Amino acid sequence: MMQLKSNLKKLFPILEWGVAYSRGTFASDLTAAVIVTIMLIPQSLAYAMLAGLPPEVGLYASMLPLVFYALFGTSRTLAVGPVAVASLMTAAAVGAIAKPGTIGYLEAAILLALLSGLMLMAMGFLRLGFLANFLSHPVISGFITASGLLIAVSQMKHILGVPAGGHNMVEQVSALAAHVRETNLPTLLIGTLSVAFLFFVRLKLKALLLKLGLRPGLADFITKAGPVIAVAATTLVTASWHLDAAGVRVVGAVPVGLPAIGLPHVDLTLARDLAVAAFLISLIGFVESISVAQTLAAKRRQRIDPDQELIALGAANVGSALSGGYPVTGGFARSVVNFDAGAETPAAGAFTAIGIAAATVFLTPFLYFLPKATLAATIIVAVLSLVDLKALSRTWAYSRSDFAAMAATILVTLGAGVELGVSAGVALSLALYLYRTSRPHCAIVGQVPGTEHFRNVLRHNVVTSDKVLTLRVDESLYFANARFLEDKIYSLIAGNKALKHVVLMCPAVNSIDASALESLEAINSRLAHAGVTFHLSEVKGPVMDRLKRSHFLSELTGKVFLSQFQAFTELAPDKAQPKQAAE
Repeated sequence: MMQLKSNLKKLFPILEWGVAYSRGTFASDLTAAVIVTIMLIPQSLAYAMLAGLPPEVGLYASMLPLVFYALFGTSRTLAVGPVAVASLMTAAAVGAIAKPGTIGYLEAAILLALLSGLMLMAMGFLRLGFLANFLSHPVISGFITASGLLIAVSQMKHILGVPAGGHNMVEQVSALAAHVRETNLPTLLIGTLSVAFLFFVRLKLKALLLKLGLRPGLADFITKAGPVIAVAATTLVTASWHLDAAGVRVVGAVPVGLPAIGLPHVDLTLARDLAVAAFLISLIGFVESISVAQTLAAKRRQRIDPDQELIALGAANVGSALSGGYPVTGGFARSVVNFDAGAETPAAGAFTAIGIAAATVFLTPFLYFLPKATLAATIIVAVLSLVDLKALSRTWAYSRSDFAAMAATILVTLGAGVELGVSAGVALSLALYLYRTSRPHCAIVGQVPGTEHFRNVLRHNVVTSDKVLTLRVDESLYFANARFLEDKIYSLIAGNKALKHVVLMCPAVNSIDASALESLEAINSRLAHAGVTFHLSEVKGPVMDRLKRSHFLSELTGKVFLSQFQAFTELAPDKAQPKQAAE
């Protein structure tokens, strides 16, 4: 019974934090929900437009997913919903199958959410959270930077009021250049003023309000409401002056009421075509969510369970599909706002869902005259905060290989699209990892005088012996580097007539696979033929356990020493220096 309760609490974290829910917690969660709702309404509309979907779909994707995450999520402050990168990836994936504005396009987007949710949940139950590790930080950073640029450029058609499209930066810029003379001046004015206002709100408004004497809480609230102010003002102006008749494109009629709940139609052929995109969206979304969740949890000394987060995000996406939405994930900006607003439990997300539902029922009639240029401005200001071009110089200074992965991800994403971009980044990261580990750092080491420490002879003044060669390998041994180690040792012993012992120092070796074991056996045999004894030192326990299950130790010509100091003292007693006593 106790085990059952424990398993239920693990699957449904709400059973743990829910029992301690109090009035104070309710007040904190409700306050955070109000602020996030105000922020999420224009974002939901804008990101649905970015995904090529009707604006109400963004609202649909901001209700049931939040409730499902509240049931399954382990983060107390992660805010789930439509985000820019997932919206862009949705547009890229679905746009290759159906034409935007058609029923087929919407059905494909809903099915994409269902597939993404099922994949995430399966990964969670199978405890495959480690798969996210295959996306290195430089790749993620490069992908998000490129996506931010791609999204910002894709929205310029709405700022200019011209028809333009394209799946990559080259196509989009070419299309904009071809139609720039058709720019609609009222649309351009609305778009540029909205962008300027939203940047002012983001960068300057709070400080100005504080200087005017407003309380920090109220100043923060007004700042977060900036996009809503832009939406209300431009909608009112467009309606009052009938700017839609002057060519300003508006959202138009938005269905009133809550979405119908039900399983979407599953076309197996369509599901097959969307499978790769669904997996990439799942992986990128999970990495983005877990990084935000862990960062915020650390500030409150809370714990995040990555595998349970997979289940929670999967459930959120299934919920989005059930309510006619598209793929969702945890958003960075919203989560930070949720955290700063004082959210204490995932219930804040459920309250936000109620707020979005109320907006869907009561506010949608007022959105008819909302200019698409305003929504585009909201997207541009939001995504440009994700662009971090300075990361290129920082990465270049630290690691050329990581820079190569980041630069390749950016260039391929901008030039060929989001799916190929992230795939290229992952492939290059893995290729560079295999290359680096196939040529592990190896150092000939000697004793630091008066100590038991052994260091690289090229970096330190150390004691060595002509009879003993100690090679420290700073990598686990596996199929990709096994031959490299063989060649390294053979080249070191060639022509060295005085050499009697070779010691492989293994403090950094965490595993030895079957291919590497065969190489060690070959090294042992070849050294024996050359009259040289082969030894190991500082072998870790788990590695030693596996070696004991083979014939290697019984055939080893030398010994396995607990420490390199012990090996050097026994094999070269005339050179080894005793450890000096501490004063």
